[in-house]
Amino acid sequence: MRIEVTSDVFRLAQVFTISRGSRTEAKVLTVRVSDGGAVGMGECVPYARYGETLESVTAQIEGLSGVVTRADLYDLLPAGAARNAVDCALWDLEAKQTGKAVWELAGLAAPKPEITAYTLSLDTPEKMRAQAAEHAFRPLLKIKLGTPDDMPRLEAVRAGAPDSTIIVDANEGWSAEVYADLAPHLVRLGVALVEQPLPAGDDDALIGMARPVPVCADESCHDRGSLPALKGKYDVVNIKLDKTGGLTEALALREAALAEGYDVMVGCMVGSSLAMAPAVLVAQGMPYVDLDGPLLLAEDRDEPLKFDAAGVHPPVRALWG
Repeated sequence: MRIEVTSDVFRLAQVFTISRGSRTEAKVLTVRVSDGGAVGMGECVPYARYGETLESVTAQIEGLSGVVTRADLYDLLPAGAARNAVDCALWDLEAKQTGKAVWELAGLAAPKPEITAYTLSLDTPEKMRAQAAEHAFRPLLKIKLGTPDDMPRLEAVRAGAPDSTIIVDANEGWSAEVYADLAPHLVRLGVALVEQPLPAGDDDALIGMARPVPVCADESCHDRGSLPALKGKYDVVNIKLDKTGGLTEALALREAALAEGYDVMVGCMVGSSLAMAPAVLVAQGMPYVDLDGPLLLAEDRDEPLKFDAAGVHPPVRALWG
């Protein structure tokens, strides 16, 4: 078995801004696992919020040697970007070797298209209204907020897209006081979900606070080990493969979260279709799906995911799985 990792850059269609900063390109790592002539692929997006860099994650992956199984990865790598790329590559490798699709190998039902959110970047109210109007045909919009002055942005997006369902993502940018002030307006404007309103380290403030709109744990939820600390604070968990450390743990987290009564959102970092492909399997039947990474790119993989009115389609075998 041979494990190789390379760095790839995909230009974004436009500047993408959240409360922590802006970017014009998606920097990803591509992993190829070769064994007996078959090659499996996976992708990850190292995330500075979690102390990851392209260099540190590359070093983690290059530190692997010999024959590695998905079960081995739990002991060899922590939950995070490195384990994600290798885990997904190993699933793809097994699919190539057996001639079966990953959904078959995982004992899942045949996947179907899922409606996905489309994300509007944080900007001035005027520009966000224009973004919303441009994408008002989409059934589900996700808007990046996370400042003390977000009320005009909320109003602007709703005015630009009066019929779309809206998800709000604060990316840890609000205080408890700001969130409490905004909460009634989220209801008034028909917001369906609010992601991570408070910093992960300060989210105990959510205990006992009214949640008129369901609150989703993103930065506060990584893998199954995160679930005990979410009780009384959140209604939904956001599963991202770069946080769980791969498809294997993502499927396990989905099962555990649903068993504990949480709804599930399946999200993504800004990456290519290769990163989204395994997440489409996790997203099957879930109430909230946010796998729009490829829609934000100016360029993508050679066999990209298909997006249309039915949503994001499962990957073709030439891409992954």
